[in-house]
Amino acid sequence: MASFHFLLVFFSLVSLALAKTSPRPILQVTKDAKTLQYITQISQRTPLVPVKLTLDLGGPYMWVNCERGYTSTTYTPALCGSSPCRLLNTTSCTTGTSCQPPVPDCFNNTCGHGPDNPIANTGTSGQLGADIFKIQSSNGKNVQPALTVPRLYFICGNNFINDGLAAGVTGMAGLGRTGASLPAQLSSYFRFDHKFALCLSSSTKSSGAVFFGDGPYTLLPNVDASSSLTYTPLIINPVTESGFLGDASPKYFIGVKSIKVNDKRVTAFNQSLLSIDEEGKGGTSISTAQPYSVLETTIYKALVAAFVKAMPKNVEKVANVAPFGACFSSKNIGSTRLGPAVPFIELELESKNVWRINGANSMVEAKKDVLCLGFVEARTDFAPTIPVVIGGHQIEDNLLQFDVSASRLGFSSSLLGRSTTCANFNFTSTV
Repeated sequence: MASFHFLLVFFSLVSLALAKTSPRPILQVTKDAKTLQYITQISQRTPLVPVKLTLDLGGPYMWVNCERGYTSTTYTPALCGSSPCRLLNTTSCTTGTSCQPPVPDCFNNTCGHGPDNPIANTGTSGQLGADIFKIQSSNGKNVQPALTVPRLYFICGNNFINDGLAAGVTGMAGLGRTGASLPAQLSSYFRFDHKFALCLSSSTKSSGAVFFGDGPYTLLPNVDASSSLTYTPLIINPVTESGFLGDASPKYFIGVKSIKVNDKRVTAFNQSLLSIDEEGKGGTSISTAQPYSVLETTIYKALVAAFVKAMPKNVEKVANVAPFGACFSSKNIGSTRLGPAVPFIELELESKNVWRINGANSMVEAKKDVLCLGFVEARTDFAPTIPVVIGGHQIEDNLLQFDVSASRLGFSSSLLGRSTTCANFNFTSTV
């Protein structure tokens, strides 16, 4: 009996080890110098075609511009009422002329859904379909042979919503909190927990990554960025930005309780804005569609005032450089391992943990000898439904693990403090 228990434990440990080290999908992500969008590439269709996509952390699904010469012998439309349509909670049904073989612009009895582009704030109608999908893989340390999904569902978009995307990009990779997003479909097909990790590089000359599945997420020189994560709950906003109660937002929200600058709480705004109300307004989300964190006007002005007040007196404030509202001469600002030596910003979280934003993630070099606070004010011509949106610059060189299965976010804080960056995953070796 003792030997049986030993074998049971042994095989359980082996299974766990295999689950952690077997190849898992990975996206290589680069930052576009002109648009500051985060770009990745997958392969799709038969024959396979490389497809460049802009990363959309809160996007509900992947969409591809099917007006840009989409041809494939393996494209399959999603029929009305089918389980893929239910993943999108859509009852829309389109009719038209049937084609053999089916192609995206010739459909009948196919469920429709409107893809949107949050960068250009545009939306249109589209159809749900599936095709062969090929993606890089890794063992958490090195790249491995590519993986193929025979049928991955996506929405067909068009030229109208392609506007504003980086050169060569023909769609968006949605990583949002839905059953149709890339993480959801990949975790379902490859049978691992619904979780993924985002690690964006701050450089336009090197690549970051999106790791699907659990860690390790190993960065050179042999730093497992998943080994010391701090956790806070992921909060479900039960109302989409379109205002439909019961159709939960695909965006990732966290509970920020207060904002501090150099340990002093910023109080000159209505603190209730940090909570999601019954209409789905309020709270804090995380976005890759915004290059910098976007704050509601009163929060923005309060943060800027507190930051300027905390800046050392020998640092000269200079003329602002759009779109930023607080800029400084860099001549008397020192350098640290965590970036420019400026006041630190802290987000006090629902979990009582703290997300600290140091100089590398708070400051932007707007021009020679000028550093600006890298937060921007939300448009003043309408009241934003989300008053705090943490943007790309604030999460670069931080590893964020979105554990949807456990409804929690794991964050590393700046990896610069561990002498590595998100550009240090080994995309060149298969050893």
